[in-house]
Amino acid sequence: MRLPAHLLRITALTSVSVLLTGCFAPSGSTSGAGSGSGKRIRVAMMNPPRSGLSPLSDDAFKLSRWATAETLVTLDADGDARPALATAWRRSGRTWTFTVRSGVTFHDGSPLTARAAAHSLTKAATASPKPRILDGVDLDVRASGDTTLTVTTAVEDPLVPQRLSSPQLSILSAGAYRGETVSPVGTGTGAFRLTEVHGTSSAALDRYDGYWGTKAKAPGIDVTFVPDGTARAAALRGGEADIVEAVPVSQAALLDQKLITEVPMPRTNTLYLNTARGPFKDAGLRAAAREAVDAGALVRGVYEGRADVAQGLLGPALPWAADARLEPARGRSRDPEGAAITIGTFTDRAELPEVAQTLQQQLQKAGFRVKLEVREYANIEADALAGAFDAFILSRATVLDSGDPAAYLYSDFASRGSFNLSQLADPAVDRALARATAAQAGAARRKAVMAAEAAVLATDAAVPLLHERVVQGDAAGVVGAEHDPRERLLVTPATHVE
Repeated sequence: MRLPAHLLRITALTSVSVLLTGCFAPSGSTSGAGSGSGKRIRVAMMNPPRSGLSPLSDDAFKLSRWATAETLVTLDADGDARPALATAWRRSGRTWTFTVRSGVTFHDGSPLTARAAAHSLTKAATASPKPRILDGVDLDVRASGDTTLTVTTAVEDPLVPQRLSSPQLSILSAGAYRGETVSPVGTGTGAFRLTEVHGTSSAALDRYDGYWGTKAKAPGIDVTFVPDGTARAAALRGGEADIVEAVPVSQAALLDQKLITEVPMPRTNTLYLNTARGPFKDAGLRAAAREAVDAGALVRGVYEGRADVAQGLLGPALPWAADARLEPARGRSRDPEGAAITIGTFTDRAELPEVAQTLQQQLQKAGFRVKLEVREYANIEADALAGAFDAFILSRATVLDSGDPAAYLYSDFASRGSFNLSQLADPAVDRALARATAAQAGAARRKAVMAAEAAVLATDAAVPLLHERVVQGDAAGVVGAEHDPRERLLVTPATHVE
């Protein structure tokens, strides 16, 4: 007998809950030294580390969310730069001068100085590959005295403070850098000190009592990496975790609604089409794919209404985008005539395989022959970046790094962008992106960004599908967990478990 879908979900949730027993530290345990009194916070994270928690990779956002690694600058809710490890800054042409905060120590006991900050930023600026936020940016970083730091760019850059807010430019002690590797264990400045990392399974952090800011209320954090979305939901439901990252929409309805928070976020699900080789080198077939997509069906069927149909690459988390959006000059479509395409995506975000299946049906109805290839992200990213697929479905944060969408647009669609899944090399797009990245912050920059979005959409290299909403689970006793659309904050000094 075939069970209804909702009963299948409940059965799976119960089974996973049993399997998870013992995988999380018991509430109130004191893993690690110097934990102090109180309950440790048990966190279930979605993605395991991809680069050994190197801050030069996307793993940096984990370090930020655990309040262990910090940057010179932070961003407020509007995306404006605010002091963090730097207390002030000023600009003169291509050079920005920052005042480094006094009285800060790294977790290894060494002091934060301008020289230490310059060393950390120089390591990031000369890394290969560079952190995404530095795509197309050359930095020369120098210390002058204990608290004065200068950052000089090859050309005038109005967004240097916003760039320096990226978790990928976290400031670590000199001991973090050993040859080609970077280790955040015991080398950050945050409220929690990273003490243990167990590969891709777990990590532990203890409160850092020497923290320069407000002392953390919780004695520590125990992190478990749980790629399976059903398992994460089961951890919340079964009391195995206090904070659960990215609850799948298919599981959210099964949980106590008082335990979940839903926030529109700057994350867009996009179908990237390979413009360099294969069927989608033909602009007419790209237009045909775009016309075949019914994003509303994805929102209703896959996301159960917990998402917004995309009108462009930038969604409702950036409210100014809708009013400033320009209509792109769309190309004409042609009959696919059975063109065979392969679409890749990954399992780490539970909804994406189902999105792929729905798109497969929609594109086949339009006349394409569609094959799907679905793997874990760590096992598919290299092939996607190399252009091994005709199309790729990605859930992409659009203001992840600097709070400014120009960086995302450049990374994903510039001919020299480091995350150019569409293999796009279009002179008009490059010119529009150059104007957007050079524009001054404010209304002029927002206008240039929207012109760049229109230029990208005119190529049909990317078909925006929907804008996600983050669904986070917090157990009943959790106080002060952050619900951050930018995915930078999660546990802060104020977060604790009652």
